[in-house]
Amino acid sequence: MKKIKVEEAVGTVLAHDMTRIARGEFKGVAFKKGHVVKKEDIPALLRIGKQYLYVLDLGDDQLHENDAARRISRAISDPDLEFSDPREGKINISTPHAGLLKINVDALLQVNKMESIIVATLKNNFPCKKGEIIAGTRIIPLTIPAKNIEALEALTKTTGTLLSVKPFQSLKVGAVVTGSEVFNGLITDDFGPSIGKKIMEAGCTLIKKITVPDDEKAIANAVLELKKLGCQLIVTTGGLSVDPDDVTRLGVIQAGAKVTFYGSPVLPGAMLMVSLLDNIPVISLPACVFYYSKTVFDLIFPRVLAGETITKDDIAAMGHGGLCMNCDVCHYPVCSFGR
Repeated sequence: MKKIKVEEAVGTVLAHDMTRIARGEFKGVAFKKGHVVKKEDIPALLRIGKQYLYVLDLGDDQLHENDAARRISRAISDPDLEFSDPREGKINISTPHAGLLKINVDALLQVNKMESIIVATLKNNFPCKKGEIIAGTRIIPLTIPAKNIEALEALTKTTGTLLSVKPFQSLKVGAVVTGSEVFNGLITDDFGPSIGKKIMEAGCTLIKKITVPDDEKAIANAVLELKKLGCQLIVTTGGLSVDPDDVTRLGVIQAGAKVTFYGSPVLPGAMLMVSLLDNIPVISLPACVFYYSKTVFDLIFPRVLAGETITKDDIAAMGHGGLCMNCDVCHYPVCSFGR
């Protein structure tokens, strides 16, 4: 810090807040710590009695917190992302479209181990709304050596961007509702107010829903019909239990689908099955989706909408955070479920 005449302070950085008082009208901060003095600020500074300022004298090897935050944001983010103006040294990073947040977790860890740099994010694979803030960044002190930021920029050239959001696609979806009790009208078909509602709210088109009895051939024929109709995603509901009369799994296989995995470490949703039918994902859902507000479907559906292929390893990893707490008031996805 050094003391300098106001008239000579253009381009310097204020080292502390400056207060303005107008009797009966205003008392508060006129200029904040870290403000870069501009020529047009000089009359206002003189009016609040400042003949001299205590300022930060930044050399070529130092960066102000606002400039540092701008460079960090650009280095870690996909070009599609948006940045707020710096406020007290912090920049928020947001997504211009709905989609699935993807984070290079290992690279993020390396960045946050760097001296005086922080990047805070939402969790990887978080389903984001348009305009949602996904991360924030700043440096800890008011200034930072330029070489620290240059080291971060060099790192991200090697690792690639740390933050991106894969846009959700609007898919053509087909549904097979299984169960002789539903087919024969003995119980109400709950597909519409549960899974059907979630499909429509995601901006997808439900091409056709076919209700079939517990019969392998009928299930297989329904799946193949939906494939012929051009469905990009096929969902089967009605259960995948261990009962001998639950033949949904056999019907999907008879249609020619290759099972990627059967069973998931997620509750509710342990009896999930995901298959591929000539690259068309087939999601076979357990009956719990008709009862619980959030299930394994809510964890994998956004990833399918983002164009991802769900692997066995992906599902195994969901066990950490895979227990829904069934809260009285559901706040998903702002909770631990699937995180």
